[in-house]
Amino acid sequence: MPQSDRSGRPRRSAPTVRDVAARAGVSPMTVSRVLRGEPRVSPSTRTRVLAAVDELGYRLDEVARSLRLGRASGLLGLVVTNLANPFYSRLALGAEEVARHHGLRLVLGSTGGEVRREAELTDDLVSRRVDGMIVVPAASEQTHLDAETLRGTPLVLASRPPSGIEADTVLVDDFGGARAGAAQLVRDGHTSVGFLGNPPGLFTGAERFRGWRAALEEAGVPVRDAWVRRDARDIGTAQAAALDLLERSDAPTALFCATNRLTLGAYRAVRQIGTGTALAGFDAVELADVLEGPLLIVSYDADEIGRRAARLLIDRVLAEPGTPVRPARRSVVPTTLVRYGVTR
Repeated sequence: MPQSDRSGRPRRSAPTVRDVAARAGVSPMTVSRVLRGEPRVSPSTRTRVLAAVDELGYRLDEVARSLRLGRASGLLGLVVTNLANPFYSRLALGAEEVARHHGLRLVLGSTGGEVRREAELTDDLVSRRVDGMIVVPAASEQTHLDAETLRGTPLVLASRPPSGIEADTVLVDDFGGARAGAAQLVRDGHTSVGFLGNPPGLFTGAERFRGWRAALEEAGVPVRDAWVRRDARDIGTAQAAALDLLERSDAPTALFCATNRLTLGAYRAVRQIGTGTALAGFDAVELADVLEGPLLIVSYDADEIGRRAARLLIDRVLAEPGTPVRPARRSVVPTTLVRYGVTR
C-alpha cells in the first residue's frame, strides 16, 4: 500500500537509477558509470544522464551504497593547515570544482599546522573510506602519510613536497617567484632589501628565502643577516618583526615578505611609523588594490593548485585494478608579478 504524507496525500516514491536510465535512454549501468565519474562515457551521454538526474531530482545515497558493496564513500578528503588564510579557501574551491565534475564530494579539515592533528584527521578520513585525499603537510614529518598507514588510500600533497614518502605533488614556483620579486625591487632602485619570513623549517619559507637571496647575490646587492627576520607566523608577529627592522638606524628601504599574512603585518608597520618603505610579498593580498602606497605581489592561481591536485588524485582513484602503479608525479604552478599603487 503506498505511503502517505501528513496531509493524507500519496507520497511520491523517490526516483531510482532505472528511472534515470529510462529518461536518458541508456542502461542503468551507464547511469552508474556517469555518477561514479568514470571516463568511459561519451560527453553527449554524460550530458543526457546528468540532465535526467536534474529533471527527476534523483539523489544517490552514495555512502550507504558504497558501504553495502564494501567500496569507498564517493568522498575526497582535503586537509589544510590554516582555514583563516584565503589561500586555502581558494585551493579548496579549485579541488571542489574538479571533484564535483566527477560526481564526488569534498570533506575538509584543518590542522592548525600541528602534525599530531594532521595524523588524527588523515586516520579519520581513512576510517571513513574516502576515495583519496589531498594534504597540505604541516611539516617534513610525514611518516603518518605513507601508503601502509593510509591503507592504500591514494594521496596527493599540495604546496609542500613529500619527505620520506612517495606521493604526487602540486607546488608553486616558490624559488622562482621570490627571485623575480626581489629582483624587481633591485631594478626599482633598492640596494637595501630586507626579508620577512616564516620559520625556516617550512618548505615554502625556505624556498622563498633562497629565491630572495639568489636575486640579491645575482645583482651584487649586499645580503645582510641584520635585515632578515624568519620567525613570523601571522599578521601580529610580522608587524612586530617589521617594526624591529624599520626602526633601525640602517633600516632597509624595501622588504620582501614570504606570505600574504606577513605582507599585511609589514604594511601595518610601515603605516604605523610612516616610512616610505617599499613592500613586495608572496601570495595574493585581499584588497591590495585599495591599499595606499606601492605594493608588489608575487601572484599565482591558488584555485589551480586545488584543481591540479584533484585531477592527479582522481586519476589515481579511477585507475583500473591491476594496472601498473605510476611513479609519483610533480606539477608546478607558475607565478607572475603584479604591481599595486605608485611604484618608486
